[in-house]
Amino acid sequence: MRIDVLTLFPSMFEGVFGASILGKARDKGIVSLNTVNFRDFANNKHNTVDDYPFGGGGGMVLKAEPIFGAVESLTEGSEEVPRVILMCPQGETFTQRKAEELSAERHLIFVCGHYEGYDERIREFLITDELSIGDYVLTGGELPAMAVIDSVVRLLPGVLGNEQSAVTDSFSTGLLEYPQYTRPAQFRDWSIPDVLLSGHHEHIAKWRREQSLLRTLKRRPDLLEHAELTAKEREWLKRQQESSDRS
Repeated sequence: MRIDVLTLFPSMFEGVFGASILGKARDKGIVSLNTVNFRDFANNKHNTVDDYPFGGGGGMVLKAEPIFGAVESLTEGSEEVPRVILMCPQGETFTQRKAEELSAERHLIFVCGHYEGYDERIREFLITDELSIGDYVLTGGELPAMAVIDSVVRLLPGVLGNEQSAVTDSFSTGLLEYPQYTRPAQFRDWSIPDVLLSGHHEHIAKWRREQSLLRTLKRRPDLLEHAELTAKEREWLKRQQESSDRS
């Protein structure tokens, strides 16, 4: 996979792209991670990439020319059509399902702005996706882009040491992940559930599924509306909810 990021602050990505899972994925050649300073594509002597909005109003608006120029330089001579992603508070809320969708692409281009807004022609004629990581405003699109890129890259084959890790992560199954424990089995006055020491894989799988359902019910019940559950599981959840309401 190839990932390019259009930003005015390329240095923000140096540590992130070189460390942890992203750094290992790049070293293995699984992903190409690049930054482009779109100020280099400004078409004026002062290299300005923003201007006052037509019609008045506060703040500055990101100009269309530098963004179009930067994207076109990255796609020139290529037959592949990349997904061009605008990080924006107005965008679709980023989810694990979106991460899985994007991980199937070969080329992603992220656009990170730092001003009041974008010239609307960028949205209309260049962008394929608008993404938001939550209902709040940040200084620019760099931090959200980092979060999305990390989420996408870890899904690529060969990135994680244990491929099953990505499958069982919270949200990948539509539910929150079950509780995890490691050695020692007894820590201070707290011991782990006996079933995890039983060696009975079927019982362990059943316990984990139930714990995942319970945790989702307590912390993110909204996820259950779209989760793929059996009729038996829905009935079990109903009993758990009724029991909780009575206590």
